[in-house]
Amino acid sequence: MSASDQEAEEQRVQDAVRRHTRTRVFREAEDVISAVLSDPGVREARDRVEAAETELGMELQGRLQPFQDRYDQAVAAGDAARLTEVCAGKHGRWGRICVLSNGHETSMEEPHWGRNSEGRPIAWVGSAPDDW
Repeated sequence: MSASDQEAEEQRVQDAVRRHTRTRVFREAEDVISAVLSDPGVREARDRVEAAETELGMELQGRLQPFQDRYDQAVAAGDAARLTEVCAGKHGRWGRICVLSNGHETSMEEPHWGRNSEGRPIAWVGSAPDDW
């Protein structure tokens, strides 16, 4: 076996070890996160946060509903240009997409606002990627 073949084989082994380690670490992290999220105190806190977000979403609905309407129209029409103007803030795993304009956090000083997966108005602070 030539030196370059040995180096290539060594690189393949190192890559396989890295992939295995990464997969194991992610699996362990998911287990820890699941255990923490299933804790009764954490569930109670999550329920309180969700209730507050729903309440704020309802309070802001009168003023921010036109943004939801504009978003719904852009989706129905397939208006990609208008959709690129929408805030990137989302909690895709929880069915939340902010329908406000890009930069609203500074220009309008509003939290993210949209609808949750049940279709209720909701407001939130912070964001998470769709695949989280």
